[in-house]
Amino acid sequence: MFLVKRDNSNKIYIIKGLITALFLSSFIYLAYFNIEDKIINTIFGLISLYLLLKIERKALFFTGFFVGILWFYWIGISFQYYDLSYLSPLIIIGVGLCYAVLFYLIALFDHPIFRIFIISLLSFINPFGFNWFIPELIFINSYFPTSKEYFVLLLALVYLFINLNNKLKILALIPLFFIYENNGMLIDNPKINIAMPQLSVSQDLKWIKESRNIIIENNLKLIDKAIEEKKDLIILPETVFPVLLNKENFLYSILEEKSKKIDIVAGALYLENKQYYNASYHFSKEKVKIAKKIVLVPFGEEIPLPKFFVDLINDTFYNGAQDYKKANNPTDFLINGIKFRNAICYEATSEEIYQNLNGIEYMIAISNNAWFTPSIEPILQKFLLKYYAKKYNITILHSINGSPNYIIRP
Repeated sequence: MFLVKRDNSNKIYIIKGLITALFLSSFIYLAYFNIEDKIINTIFGLISLYLLLKIERKALFFTGFFVGILWFYWIGISFQYYDLSYLSPLIIIGVGLCYAVLFYLIALFDHPIFRIFIISLLSFINPFGFNWFIPELIFINSYFPTSKEYFVLLLALVYLFINLNNKLKILALIPLFFIYENNGMLIDNPKINIAMPQLSVSQDLKWIKESRNIIIENNLKLIDKAIEEKKDLIILPETVFPVLLNKENFLYSILEEKSKKIDIVAGALYLENKQYYNASYHFSKEKVKIAKKIVLVPFGEEIPLPKFFVDLINDTFYNGAQDYKKANNPTDFLINGIKFRNAICYEATSEEIYQNLNGIEYMIAISNNAWFTPSIEPILQKFLLKYYAKKYNITILHSINGSPNYIIRP
């Protein structure tokens, strides 16, 4: 009788991949449970880099799979609102496999320098246009900066630590004490009295006809309250008015009338030439400026595939609905003499919206996170905004439905 030796190598690769993914995701989940410690995040971030440079190629495949799930499992939550809940497990596994392939590429040529090169490029590789995986983000709440240059430097120092003999490893650690996070430019608050009321309208109620009037009435009450409190501006979240606002003449005229006393920025859909846009409306002194979204959510607002597949997916899963359209350029609002760049949810986490700021110091971002709550999505979104605020030296006023509002400073 022959004894067959059991091969446990795959199990070991899976365990190593999971451990590495947990370190890479720890900063998100610690923040989710209100644990934001710079020392812990700094140490865990360095351990993440050590493991990425050290573990085997097969283990990296599983690292990517688990990172995809741990960072982006919440994508599947939104499908319940399209009556497509049965697709959620497939979406989550698909995302995991997508990042598994990306991470496998880290060690395609198994040399540490090649690994450093590919890891530093991961933030430029956006599967289907989805750009929320930025490796530098692991240091967003640490003692280290999150710029690409410092991230590559940290990778290089970890590489030295791995390869130097025990007596010389200290040489790789010493520079770490001289790399520290600097605050961005000091930007004063805008000289405007701003109202950002907290909203929490459930996504499954938002577009029900019976709820529409109640939602609109509550929004108008919030505006009236801001007027009573002598506010200069009220910012309301993405699609806060669940209608094609430019086609609702009566409501439109009410908002124009109220804008005599207060500037109003509010999200709603916009219809033009039979094309639908996700938009922000700025009502001021009976005039209105429309900011159409320039970066759409992949598979949420547009299908980033050739037209044949777009039509097939929309016909099969979305009852023939068409993709949203997008504008070519960002829109700025002038409020009390101050310019604000406008951003709607996903585009606030995209490089495109920060182009050609021309000295603009403030951004109004509006979101509807009710699609994805409860989950870690609002935490990850906040970290991404913090990353871009530092990168572009801009203060972001974020008005949200479904998770807490906040202001991000450089």
